[in-house]
Amino acid sequence: QVQLVESGGGLVQPGRSLRLSCAASGIIFSRCTMGWYRQTPGKQRELVARIFSGGTTNYADSVKGRFTISRANAKNTVYLQMDSLKPEDTGVYYCNANDPLTRRSDYWGQGTQVTVSS
Repeated sequence: QVQLVESGGGLVQPGRSLRLSCAASGIIFSRCTMGWYRQTPGKQRELVARIFSGGTTNYADSVKGRFTISRANAKNTVYLQMDSLKPEDTGVYYCNANDPLTRRSDYWGQGTQVTVSS
């Protein structure tokens, strides 16, 4: 059974930082592409950042230079360090796993709320 469990969300003032974590089980973590997605009311879920098994990263233009995705394969965990947060970063952040060998990409966590407000 695959489980992705996010943590680290909360309420933060603009300009501050948060670090999200996603602990995975039931998958071969080291070979998976791990991603963070964001969803806000009335909008489709969008990719924020992803990291491939080899360490290559991609970021949405809106977060480049402010967010950093990383992974710790020994802990089956992916992180999203979010700095210089803006109100428009508010949303529910979801962790995703994409296994290139099985071509399964529908592994999702339950989401964690991030609210950036003064």
